[in-house]
Amino acid sequence: MVTPIRVVDRSAGTGTMVRAALPAVPGLNRLPGVRRTGTELPDVVLRRPLVTVERDHVDRYAAVCGFPVKDTAPLPYLHLLAFPLHMELMTDPSFPFPAIGTVHLENVITQHRPVGIGETVEVSVGARDLRASTKGRAFDIVASAKAGGETVWESTSTYLRLGGGDKEHGDPGTTFAPVEPTAPEWRLPADLGRRYAAVSGDRNPIHLYPLTAKAFGFPRHIAHGMWSLARCVAALENRLPDAVRVEVGFKKPLFLPGRVRFGVRPSEAGWEFSLSSASSGAPHLLGRTVAEAAPSRA
Repeated sequence: MVTPIRVVDRSAGTGTMVRAALPAVPGLNRLPGVRRTGTELPDVVLRRPLVTVERDHVDRYAAVCGFPVKDTAPLPYLHLLAFPLHMELMTDPSFPFPAIGTVHLENVITQHRPVGIGETVEVSVGARDLRASTKGRAFDIVASAKAGGETVWESTSTYLRLGGGDKEHGDPGTTFAPVEPTAPEWRLPADLGRRYAAVSGDRNPIHLYPLTAKAFGFPRHIAHGMWSLARCVAALENRLPDAVRVEVGFKKPLFLPGRVRFGVRPSEAGWEFSLSSASSGAPHLLGRTVAEAAPSRA
């Protein structure tokens, strides 16, 4: 059976985030067009054709996340090009879970080669592997980017919907070991979530203001997990090969403003790293890098 393909040629706007939030609001989540009707992941691939990697956008992303200005996009940058498709998929009424309130557990990004400024890529996204866990139901959203028919970048984002867990199944999430801090303290400002939202399009209310975060059960707003991933990769980027896989698990929420410590150590396959609270030492993110085989140039 051939998986249907739907072409989406727009960025994630305010309307998309409203559609993401409505299913999480009691009462409104029962309205036609808002109510979730699906029980399985939709068998569809969403695609953004001919998306250009633009200098201005890359530079703004690099400034927020700590990357140097270069002629290639930072390794996590293409997630921003896939994000509108993530949201389009998760805000469709056929998707079984609301986007808001679904926990981003981990992310794996594979860069097969750097993508240059000015290159045009085709980005595709789909969902797969809905599975039970002790805490609820987990699933993956997979994304890929092709340039000239060549797959240059891939990612797998693992999410958890809490509730209705099954004790016979294991917990999703990574089990990487924490790394002792090796860098000076990073101080994260209160407006970090708003700055990252402005460049990424991810305007989830839990990242913006204390008041909007409290509406969803947080004492104050938290940093985006993908910002934390990007900031750690930026601290490592001059040590990474062109072809590399980065695997991270998101742990404790990082409340804003905040103070964190970054730690890194070499491993047999590449590097292990973590981001932890400067005050308590509790981990916010654990990760590792693995060198990939360089693509063949026939």
